[in-house]
Amino acid sequence: MNDIISKESISVENMIYEIRGKQVMLDSDLARLYNVETKRINEAVKNNPNKFPERFSFRITEVEYNNLKSKISTSSLNNYGGSRKGHTVFTEQGVAMLATILKSKVATEVSIRIMDAFVAMRHYISDNLIEQRYINNLVLEHDNRINLLQKSLDKLSEKRKVNEIYFDGQVYDAYSKVLDIFKEANEELIIVDRYTDKTMLDMIKYLECNVILITGKCSKITKLDINKYNKQYHNLALYYDDSFHDRYIIIDEQNIYHSGNSLNYIGYRKSCIDRINDQSIKNALLNDIKRIVDKKTP
Repeated sequence: MNDIISKESISVENMIYEIRGKQVMLDSDLARLYNVETKRINEAVKNNPNKFPERFSFRITEVEYNNLKSKISTSSLNNYGGSRKGHTVFTEQGVAMLATILKSKVATEVSIRIMDAFVAMRHYISDNLIEQRYINNLVLEHDNRINLLQKSLDKLSEKRKVNEIYFDGQVYDAYSKVLDIFKEANEELIIVDRYTDKTMLDMIKYLECNVILITGKCSKITKLDINKYNKQYHNLALYYDDSFHDRYIIIDEQNIYHSGNSLNYIGYRKSCIDRINDQSIKNALLNDIKRIVDKKTP
């Protein structure tokens, strides 16, 4: 009998399965180890229901049974009187309780070996989880480095792409570019254009940010236009100032674009849109605009 126990104990760990998130053993495998019929195992549960709550022992469904059959030999499920359909499974606590009911030397010795197997399985799972976490952390760190590198490359690409020139007749391309620049604003868009007109209102009316428009007294946009516009869209403040010649687009006080041509006529003649990267120039422009906004009432 000891030879049988020793031989079977070698493969005990292969008899532990995971069902419903728990490590369990089949009644037929336990019968095989204890050298009894499977019905003896199930009788122990049936005759002692209070000692086998669901966390100790439960019946598996036909689906769970079929899943097991696909993983292990069906013949091993039928040793020692095992049924072809439906099985009772035992958790580690259930196996320990079963040993106290069977009350035999074989049951005691085998149960000790089974307990050792459960412990070994827990260590195996724990070690693999630690290893998997380590791998996941490496992958995450690798992805973060790639993302940082990509952002750096994107910023470098933005800095290199300073100028866009539009030739006679590229009206839509230039217009579309201006709209794309406007849409970069999240909180505030500042437009400096001395010769703007009501076309500008059509370009900004769907933006989801506050807009400050600084234009000259000679522009074709009036306070009446602004009042009527704000009764519907509520996002525009108008300031009159004749100190600017060129046109500027300022995004969230961070990015500044320059245009030599009026924004509502860009593309009709050769014109260029430049992105200003020199921080000292950006600061000077922002300070001058702040002076205008603070000094004058819209």
